[in-house]
Amino acid sequence: MDYTGDVSRGSAPAVRTLDHLTITKVSVGPMDNNAYLLRCGDDQLLIDAANDDDTLLALIGPAGLSTVVTTHRHGDHWQALEDVVSATGARSLAHSDDAAEIPVVTATLAEGDTVTVGDCPLEVIHLVGHTPGSIALLYRDPNGHGHLWTGDSLFPGGVGNTHGNKENFASLIDDVERKLFDRLPDDTWFYPGHGKDSTLGAERPHLQEWRTRGW
Repeated sequence: MDYTGDVSRGSAPAVRTLDHLTITKVSVGPMDNNAYLLRCGDDQLLIDAANDDDTLLALIGPAGLSTVVTTHRHGDHWQALEDVVSATGARSLAHSDDAAEIPVVTATLAEGDTVTVGDCPLEVIHLVGHTPGSIALLYRDPNGHGHLWTGDSLFPGGVGNTHGNKENFASLIDDVERKLFDRLPDDTWFYPGHGKDSTLGAERPHLQEWRTRGW
């Protein structure tokens, strides 16, 4: 079946197979958080050990896990982190500006860093506004379009919640426009922290609309 990215808690994971990277998306927890297991060669990396540790550990399976990346500090994105790290021995990475509020972080990340899963590099992009240390991860498929994991910084229909804080909203929309939309082509597929996926091309026409409404 073609990958759609449509998942819900308790549904089967959605699996997308690229030439070098396999992406498995699953929804966990009462807030329907998306967790993403990336596999390149014999190596696996998890983006957001959000909840339902049994589900995540079953997904990881006997192949093991080398790395967990937490996209930001909010608790719904790391409820299973301690259990997953304890069970797998994986390193736990997060941006330095959010690390203090995440229960286990073994090393910190910054803008422009590269996190690898097997031979597949993921570029760290720092997006300030939803939280101080929110990040996205970018995989540039050498044989296809880009793949971007945006946490809660970018969704179909708008940027992440800044709870009415005008300064935070301005920071987030500026970072999203400058670091994502201005740099990356329309066919870049993005995978958010909740809900359905989209492409930058589908969302690009609405950027000014988002600025005008202020959320």
